[in-house]
Amino acid sequence: MQVVCLDLEGVLIPEIWIAFAERTGIAEFRRTTREEPDYDKLMRYRIALLAQHGLKLADIQQVIGGMAPMEGAKAFLDDLRCRYQVIILSDTFYEFADPLIQQLGRPTLFCHKLVVDEAGVVRDYTLRQPDQKRHAVNALKSLNFQVIAAGDSYNDTGMLGAADAGFFIHPPESIIAQFPQYPVNRSYAELKAAIDGAAMQLLQR
Repeated sequence: MQVVCLDLEGVLIPEIWIAFAERTGIAEFRRTTREEPDYDKLMRYRIALLAQHGLKLADIQQVIGGMAPMEGAKAFLDDLRCRYQVIILSDTFYEFADPLIQQLGRPTLFCHKLVVDEAGVVRDYTLRQPDQKRHAVNALKSLNFQVIAAGDSYNDTGMLGAADAGFFIHPPESIIAQFPQYPVNRSYAELKAAIDGAAMQLLQR
């Protein structure tokens, strides 16, 4: 059996924090895992920025409510789900992702949770598990699944390395330069072909 594991932001949906930066005009929110590989450092930075500007979870959710998946993302995902089991492994939060996951047809999503106080202020976050993408892939492999994975950033490289086949989709040039071992795809058509090719090779093992 084969499972395809995909990142969410930058792969199927736009980066939520970048959209929030554009809506609020606060450029510091544009920083993502593409620039900062230390996820805890990045989230502490974001939570401090929210507090500094008096912004709450509802402010972020309002922006998310106006977002949509990337063009072609749902059709790509629907096609994959017809032929493979698909799991979305993301470092976003359930409090963010739900409206966009609905638009994608509710694929299975493993991600994290925010710690929010009674006033709606984001105080902290809770990881489902540190390095959860890599651990999820290894767990699937321990169940005798062959895993094909795709992502776009630093925090996907553990998942790509653990998978039987790993690919980049829409990565920035800085990521490509640092991780040349992962083939780069610039469109869903390219990634679909890469996944299908890897799946055929894996079946022949």
